[in-house]
Amino acid sequence: MNEPRSLAAQAARYGTGAGPVRDLGGLLDALRASAAQRDRDGGHAAQEKQWIADAGLLTLAVPREFGGQGARWPDIYETIRTIARVDSALAHLLGFTCLQVVSVNVWGNAGQRERYLGGTVQGRWWWGNAVNPLDTRLVATATADGGYLLNGQKGFCSGTRGSQMMTISAHDPATGKPVFAAVPTTREGITVHEDWNPIGQRQTDSGSVSFSEVRVDAREVLHKADTPYASLRTLISQLVLTNLFVGIAQGALDEARAYVNQHGRPWVNSGVEKATDDPYLIQRFGEMHLQTVSAEALATRAAYVIDDAWQQGPALTAEARAHVALATSEAKIVAHRAALDVSEKLFDACGARATHAPLALDRFWRNARVHTLHDPLDYRVRDVGRYALSGTLPEVSLYT
Repeated sequence: MNEPRSLAAQAARYGTGAGPVRDLGGLLDALRASAAQRDRDGGHAAQEKQWIADAGLLTLAVPREFGGQGARWPDIYETIRTIARVDSALAHLLGFTCLQVVSVNVWGNAGQRERYLGGTVQGRWWWGNAVNPLDTRLVATATADGGYLLNGQKGFCSGTRGSQMMTISAHDPATGKPVFAAVPTTREGITVHEDWNPIGQRQTDSGSVSFSEVRVDAREVLHKADTPYASLRTLISQLVLTNLFVGIAQGALDEARAYVNQHGRPWVNSGVEKATDDPYLIQRFGEMHLQTVSAEALATRAAYVIDDAWQQGPALTAEARAHVALATSEAKIVAHRAALDVSEKLFDACGARATHAPLALDRFWRNARVHTLHDPLDYRVRDVGRYALSGTLPEVSLYT
């Protein structure tokens, strides 16, 4: 796999990791070497997360004024996609740390940005995510000093285990509105449960978190602005998932190609001496390649669209934001389908011996299947169809 230019530049600057990870090429090689075994084992990938931190990737989305890299979104997504090519679970963790950095950036005040974004750089913080306003089991009770007490539980809290900080959303029954905050993961009363055991994405640490009389100070409360610019957070998160899908499709194609070239046998009725000369196999790889490059192209296009919107800041208009949502949905639909289709076609290309369990080649499909259930594809196709038919742009929601 060719290392993207932006990754090589980052490796030259941040390649100080110990052991097998001395640069980003080393990071990818190390993740690839253990990916199948870690998929079988599940659990927490502490060493691998340390390698990612050593490679300097936790500060990608932190603006330069706070000591971060201030990378543009096409480069951030390219990095996530490249890691997902060998390990989509750890790419998810990196993507969601970038997402929480964005949350602080658009919801925080000047002091919070200085404290939390600067802290991410200085402390090499991993961020966990407990933001889901649809999950109202976590209740926030206002205190007299402007803070809150939290009691309850949140589910699907990606990245919380092993993180230093986490963003949260809680339900305030007094106002009926969500409360957002940034708190240390190790705060008294917070319990991160090791109950994440899905069929795929097994090392995203996406278990549940319990809160018992957890104190939130007033200075930790984030104030979610109702503006087109602030709502880009939703679309940034959707493009994280999109690039995970693209990376999964690319990784499945890489594995299929390597397997066939090394172990492929021609079918008895093919009339060819080498599997790679079989016209049907060639056609199958052509279709897989077309799906993958199409998904990558739309994901890259959407990354440039969102980057342009991000650079506009608070001046971003609702209409411009809606066009970002459209580009994001277009990319996610194609990437969703590519991830599932290519990871399944891998077995058609490689044959029965490729189902040997220790190879764990099914991890690409399982990872894709878990993540593509994030939100229904049909509603995204509906939004794109409305635009194609009548020019109606997508409305703002928790997913668009």
